[in-house]
Amino acid sequence: MFHKIHDYLHRMTPERPPILREMEAFAAKSGFPIIGPLVGRLLYQLTSLSKAQRIMELGSGFGYSACWFAMAAGPQGHITLTDSDSANKRRALGYFKRARLQSSFDFRVGDAVDILHRLDGPFDIILNDIDKEGYPGTIDPVAERLRPGGLFITDNLIWSGKVCRKRPDKTSVAIIEFTRKLYADPRFFTTILPLRDGVAVAIRI
Repeated sequence: MFHKIHDYLHRMTPERPPILREMEAFAAKSGFPIIGPLVGRLLYQLTSLSKAQRIMELGSGFGYSACWFAMAAGPQGHITLTDSDSANKRRALGYFKRARLQSSFDFRVGDAVDILHRLDGPFDIILNDIDKEGYPGTIDPVAERLRPGGLFITDNLIWSGKVCRKRPDKTSVAIIEFTRKLYADPRFFTTILPLRDGVAVAIRI
């Protein structure tokens, strides 16, 4: 049933701008995981509602989520991206240029959490989409760099339902640990939305 609901929501989702459809086609062809249009629209809404300008991505891939952030933030937006692969940086910057996005972009190649430790806050939004086993280690540095009222958004907390297994694998255990820690952390007020693969939206108290 979950997959049927997911497919229904995809069918109901309006067409995206051509550059996003091109990025989605590349992701599908190459097997590269992206947040997709369902979560992309959520990022756009949260950016607009919070009037976010300074945004940090822990794990950016080739820039799909950053496009949604930039479309909402506009010329006042400043987005810091991270990825371990310089090829993703080149591809992302090419997409941004062709899309004529007005936000400014700072794409840093390396370990996302290490990069975060070297940056000063406050950020308005931090998106978390790194390797899942690293999720538990993101909470403290993110809390230190989000402004009060800022948003900590984390993808893949349902993990295709694997978190519900009686004997979850190592990756699922890390996601479960992260989820428990985030819900229990008094610095955040957290809700998990069962959209696509599960998205946590946590407000910095």
